Amino acid sequence: MVIIMKNSKYDKFADMHKAEEHRVRNAFLAFLVGGLVGMLGEFIIEVLLYNFHISRSDASTFMIMIFIFIASLCTALGFFDKLVTKFKCGLLIPITGFAHSMTSAALDYKNEGPIYGIGSNVFKLAGSVILYGVVSAWIFGMIRYLIGVIS
Repeated sequence: MVIIMKNSKYDKFADMHKAEEHRVRNAFLAFLVGGLVGMLGEFIIEVLLYNFHISRSDASTFMIMIFIFIASLCTALGFFDKLVTKFKCGLLIPITGFAHSMTSAALDYKNEGPIYGIGSNVFKLAGSVILYGVVSAWIFGMIRYLIGVIS
């Protein structure tokens, strides 16, 4: 038996069961956690600079590698999604979010094999980020070039 519901009735029904959003609290929490992640990144850079006497550029590269490893490990262990649900987009700063999207896609399709599973699906979520990042970088580069030519 199929029950047909009119749009207005469905909207009322859906509104009754919709989860309540706390936008201000979520924004504050994301700001706070994102700031803590940024502070952790700077702390890692300072530790690498002090202990290993490497350049700031190299220390930044190692810090990014550490963040990618931690995000991928947390995704593989299954609790990165729970942390993101709790702390919202404060944890999805570009590099950890990118690592999470690639690792989760790889894990979702690992049973289909290394080529047809992981290889063809690892960029499923991250591919659009790469595409629009490259396109927007090209557009902004052209704008900067044109401004430099004009002035």
